[in-house]
Amino acid sequence: MTSRPWLLSATPIAPPKALNPKVRFLLYAGLVTGIWSGLLCLIVFGIALVCGVPFDVSRSQDADPTSLTWVFVLLLPVAAALVGALLSGLTLGRRFAKRIVFWVGTLIALVSLSGPIMQPDSVLWSTRVLLIVMHAITWFLVVPQLARIVGDSEPRNSENRTFDVGVNA
Repeated sequence: MTSRPWLLSATPIAPPKALNPKVRFLLYAGLVTGIWSGLLCLIVFGIALVCGVPFDVSRSQDADPTSLTWVFVLLLPVAAALVGALLSGLTLGRRFAKRIVFWVGTLIALVSLSGPIMQPDSVLWSTRVLLIVMHAITWFLVVPQLARIVGDSEPRNSENRTFDVGVNA
């Protein structure tokens, strides 16, 4: 055991094993980061609407474009964050949980970018770029936070440790 056991933790001092994050805490973190993400995406959406960017998107190549509403822009990041939190719960207590959550979350975010990129030609590129920006906002706020929380449940980070207070290293 090193004289500085906190260096192995994602947070400054690893929690004791009894306080490892649970799915409930992940859901709470997903809800909070999802709400913040939704609010920031809503701000981007509002600024874009004021600037005249039409948010007409299609669900498939053959479908008629429909106008994106502010409710969808607000709630989709929240839903994505909650689903991400539930999926992150599957890795609790496993080795490399932080890396798994980070890279799988990043992969899912990259795959979800196919929606804005593969829109039909009738959808303007300004709309597509702003949708990509909203995806990036959601990834930036949700994935690293969930990965950090899950990282504290990794076996090497959540051992029952005794800290030697006042001992020089």
